[in-house]
Amino acid sequence: MTLDQLQSGQLATVRAVGGKGALRRRLMDMGLVRGVSIELVKAAPMGDPLEYLVRGYHLSLRRAEAQLVEIESSAPSA
Repeated sequence: MTLDQLQSGQLATVRAVGGKGALRRRLMDMGLVRGVSIELVKAAPMGDPLEYLVRGYHLSLRRAEAQLVEIESSAPSA
């Protein structure tokens, strides 16, 4: 499953970060590394960008960028 497939309020754990070069490094620099918990907060009205809660801050990613992050889904947050 990839990060763009999360539903609002759903938790997940990052398993791998894809992409190449500067894009992959940028995603990792923003905190998307193996084992980190991430939650989809909301999506923009047209579905792009997506807002996530990761490491205590809000991160907005384009859907194409979110597709590069492989995740393992968890239970929804309470």
